[in-house]
Amino acid sequence: MSNELLIVLGLLVAAIVMFAINRPRMDAVALIMLTAMPLLGIITVQESLAGFADPNIVLIAALFVIGDGLVRTGVARWLGDWLTHKAGASEIKLTVLLMIVVCGLGSMMSSTAVTAIFIPVALRIAQATGASPGRLMMPLSFAALISGMMTLVATAPNLVVNAELQRQGGTGFSFFSFTPFGVPILILGILYMLVARRWLPAPPPDAGAQATRGRSLGDWIEEYELASRERRLRIAQDSPLVGRSLADIDLRGTAGVNVIAVERAGRLSPTLIQPTAAMVLQAGDVLLLDVISERSDVDSIVSRFRLESLPLSSEYFTDRAQEIGLAEVIVPYGSELVGKTVVEAGIRTRLGVTVLGLRQGAKVCKHETLTRALGVGDTLLVVGPWKRLERITADEAGLQLIRLPVEVRDVLPAAGKAPFAVASLLLVLVLMVTGVVPNVIAALLGCLLMGAFGCVTLASSYRSIDWKTIVLIVGMLPFSIALQRTGGVDLGASALNAVTASMGTTGVLAAIFVVTACLGLFISNTATAVLMAPVALAIAKDLGMSPYPFAMIVALAASTAFMTPVSSPVNTLVVAPGNYKFGDFVKIGVPFSIIVLLVSVFMVPRLLPPEAATLTKSSIEEVSKP
Repeated sequence: MSNELLIVLGLLVAAIVMFAINRPRMDAVALIMLTAMPLLGIITVQESLAGFADPNIVLIAALFVIGDGLVRTGVARWLGDWLTHKAGASEIKLTVLLMIVVCGLGSMMSSTAVTAIFIPVALRIAQATGASPGRLMMPLSFAALISGMMTLVATAPNLVVNAELQRQGGTGFSFFSFTPFGVPILILGILYMLVARRWLPAPPPDAGAQATRGRSLGDWIEEYELASRERRLRIAQDSPLVGRSLADIDLRGTAGVNVIAVERAGRLSPTLIQPTAAMVLQAGDVLLLDVISERSDVDSIVSRFRLESLPLSSEYFTDRAQEIGLAEVIVPYGSELVGKTVVEAGIRTRLGVTVLGLRQGAKVCKHETLTRALGVGDTLLVVGPWKRLERITADEAGLQLIRLPVEVRDVLPAAGKAPFAVASLLLVLVLMVTGVVPNVIAALLGCLLMGAFGCVTLASSYRSIDWKTIVLIVGMLPFSIALQRTGGVDLGASALNAVTASMGTTGVLAAIFVVTACLGLFISNTATAVLMAPVALAIAKDLGMSPYPFAMIVALAASTAFMTPVSSPVNTLVVAPGNYKFGDFVKIGVPFSIIVLLVSVFMVPRLLPPEAATLTKSSIEEVSKP
């Protein structure tokens, strides 16, 4: 064993220890290793930094952006809503559908991102159905991990293994090469969870929810009695309002009603427009009115202006929460609005929001809210677009924003762009599956399309990329080069060969799986794939066998991170909302990891025959067909 190899192994042990104790952060550890190896003369600076030019690194970053587009446009949320509707009150059906949806979505975007998206969805479902979050969070994390076994781009370890194959002269895997292995594992995972869920903790349904809950739209609708004051009226073709502006009509002064918003027909769905004095009304417009005076007679308004009364549920503001919101603002000391009425202050004209309610002290004023003089400490309930509500400041408006409802967290930054996001994603998938262009070009094209359609912005794209993961991969890649150059890969391959000499191909694959999965208990699955892929390929070369089954077993084992809450960020995310202990993952995860091991070592050599000296991409694609 050379001195260079001893240095590399020492650095590797140090990295594993730092990963295990999580000091410093994983990406910081990767940067330390990336810097140390050139300084110690193990590899060159160019080799150390080569990961930044790796197409797979760019591909991973692009997939983060595409996943962010699905979140910002509401595609991921729509899946959650569909899940709630289909599952109903059945916990078994909910578990099955949750795992299928999460695994399906995770096969096309980051499993960590999918988990983060579905945690609040699962918590809402638990609240609505009375199910325990502890019975949902573990299936959620298992499905997200299994999604990494579904497609080439589902998780970073798959791309790392594929890149190592290509670096050593192979053709790499096709997009669906992993699917024949992932689908049976998903089915077994669902069946396993239906049995194992009885061993999961069953705290009260609200466990894992936030300890303190902010005010919601529903709370304000009830507090200010908005449900009894709001009306929806459609303008008929022959209405005298057609072609007239709101300033001309002056419904506030003549009829005692205030126009909160105007619904106007759009290409795909009605759009909600914030009213202005100059707005010209059209036939078919739907007026959302707030009755601000006890003397208002809505029936006479309907008759006089030939309007059609439409139903309005008490959930109207909640249903339209993507377009308009509510907020509470206060009149601070020294405000120029003190002593003025809402009308005199011109709040709608200056701020683009409409006042719905007024609270003076503990008293809520139900009517005549626009004609009462404002005093210091008065609280106004205003309605308008979220961006305008968030921009209310005392300096510019004479009002101070004090509270936004909890629904603001769920507002989609790119509402209405979901069809474009889905179309962009489908195009990327078609290009990747057909191989018309390299995967990285397909993903970059998808990012550009999402940007062109407004699904993402440059700022949101940079924020969406998990730079910690990117730096981790780039920083650990030099270990592969260093271990090969110093003989570490050959040494590891020889040691495994010696241990498994009498086991046959199945035993060798099982040993590689166990080592990879156990290594993943201490370091990230991406780093594990970086280290084990060259070892597995070296073993295949020594045995004179095809490299593909050995590469596949590493990829599958790297995603088998079910055994501890620190094996993967996916597991870590669900610990708190699921109210889990460390032992819960051991108790549930170890048996299922053994199941995945057995399935993998049984299926891999049959679908990817190791006896073939060379295995072409076309034969891999043949295996991938349904």
